[in-house]
Amino acid sequence: MKLIHTADWHLGQSFHGQERHAEHRAFLDWLLTTLEARRPDALLIAGDVFDVVNPSLRAQELLYDFIVGAHAALPGLDIVMIAGNHDSGARIELPAPLMRRLNTHALGRVHWLDDGALDSDRLLVPLRDQHGTIAAWCLALPFLRPAEVTGGGIDDYRDGIARVHRELTATAEARRQPGQALVAMSHAHLQGASVSEASERPIVIGGEEAVPATLFPASVAYVALGHLHRPQQVGETRIRYSGSPLPLDFSESHYRHQVLEITLEGEALDGIESLPIPRHVALTRVGPGDLETVEAELAALDADTKLPRERWPWLEVRVDLEAPRPDLRARIEAALADKPLRLLRIHSRYPHAGGQDEVSVDLDDLTPQEIFARTWQARYGDAPPEDVMADFASLVQQVQDAEGSEEHDMENKA
Repeated sequence: MKLIHTADWHLGQSFHGQERHAEHRAFLDWLLTTLEARRPDALLIAGDVFDVVNPSLRAQELLYDFIVGAHAALPGLDIVMIAGNHDSGARIELPAPLMRRLNTHALGRVHWLDDGALDSDRLLVPLRDQHGTIAAWCLALPFLRPAEVTGGGIDDYRDGIARVHRELTATAEARRQPGQALVAMSHAHLQGASVSEASERPIVIGGEEAVPATLFPASVAYVALGHLHRPQQVGETRIRYSGSPLPLDFSESHYRHQVLEITLEGEALDGIESLPIPRHVALTRVGPGDLETVEAELAALDADTKLPRERWPWLEVRVDLEAPRPDLRARIEAALADKPLRLLRIHSRYPHAGGQDEVSVDLDDLTPQEIFARTWQARYGDAPPEDVMADFASLVQQVQDAEGSEEHDMENKA
């Protein structure tokens, strides 16, 4: 049996105020072509399908056009999609009845039965081979929010996560027949995994979101992870982040992006192959350096003048200054002249100002937690205590969840 593992599409992402519709369309076109060529039995999309809980109509259109196209090309293909921390679980599940007609399973939230047990059946998806026979079971675990996994005698978030894994795994092991593999899909931050520099929203509360790999017992042949954008193995070969298909920040532009092709033989993992994704639009960074050095580097940049505008590289310029320069943008734009580049951002640094590395920071560079911590430090002269940061992170998550719930309620009323 063959699976394709991908995650963290972030459809609808605004890149410093610029939309990336063409790049996402190019990736999905490539993925559809790859599915037709490789002919897998299932496609796993491990969360953060959208970039925000209320995605634009264009972002939703990208997703649903792709699903329709994939089903038309490969009618037997099973698609399993889970919500990530950027997604609204309600929105991901909203079209689920219609998508099931396209062999697509959309899981956004966990549910509990009247007796307090996990509704494991809805999170357990059969995966069929080319003969229509169930060859594997997918344990589909969307991002687990504290409100969904605590209560009923369990107050600790990590205990709630462990309980969900334990009950779902037990159900899967009881359900499967000899020769059928177990494949887990989860949107989570595993302990020991490498986090990208600037673009990944912390999940919930400081270190509490990092879960141990031991939650996935040896009976699970493969673990398809989402959330961290850098492709990586976590401990064992069978536990993988596929990474995001696009670099979502300039800090993610230096490595190749991929999807993973997974081969199962009976109940066991047989092989993993990385399929590199072509980069539709380049990301270019110039600097840091003084203004004259940066101007010279910009003038020397060689760009393909034959590219259509939607494929012009994104450009970030980092300049070291002694004092503010009102003419900075004009100088940089003059250095670029008519080069086919899209200037996204000018990042000014003042390395000699008051002994600080940077005194000018864009809010776009900071998470809500970092803004809160900086404000607390400025007001009280010390870093905020861990319990205060935990409370603030919980409030941020509640706001994000409420935004998704309000949108879901509005759709139901409509």
